[in-house]
Amino acid sequence: MITPAGESIQHAPILLASGSPARAAMLRAAGLVVDVRPVDLDEARLRADLSGHEPSVVALSLAEAKARAAFSQHTPTPETFVIAADQLLVFAGRIWEKQAGREEATAFLSRMRGKTHELVTAAVLARDGEILWRGSERARIEMRAVSDKVLRWYVAAAGDALTSSVGCYEIEGIGIQLMRRIEGDVFTIRGLPLLAVLEALRRYGALAR
Repeated sequence: MITPAGESIQHAPILLASGSPARAAMLRAAGLVVDVRPVDLDEARLRADLSGHEPSVVALSLAEAKARAAFSQHTPTPETFVIAADQLLVFAGRIWEKQAGREEATAFLSRMRGKTHELVTAAVLARDGEILWRGSERARIEMRAVSDKVLRWYVAAAGDALTSSVGCYEIEGIGIQLMRRIEGDVFTIRGLPLLAVLEALRRYGALAR
């Protein structure tokens, strides 16, 4: 971030190993200059390999795998800090994947009406091939028992959010209409434990304290 006087609080390059527009937007809104570089990773296979593990362990393992993939696929410079993240949705005793299409998303949202689910969001910070920091946070969301009319309206209006986010919603948009109660911060729900990530960047010298 450059101040009016031309002084920067960012001391090193930062690479975001994610194609999530929400994660990039959060970091940039916090004043960071971020190089967005998604990685090619077989997440379904990795999640299958981690079946039976506690959700935070799964999310952290996937975030670490994305960070390591960033080093092999994008070869960042040794001074570059790599941020990678993963988010899981836990509902009805299991971890759910993103929905494949509009029909599947509609059925999933209908099933979640009036019930509570949990979002587990993990992130890691790495540099020069080494994981420096890892952390995870949780948020609980109680959905409203919306009517069929509201559900039809939402599905018609939500657009890409139905399949691009694991919960089929974006809290910063009309997805808020589906929610009755939230426990946890909005950053965790959007896909990045932002406050913890920023503190890790400060701790390791990427940002000024």
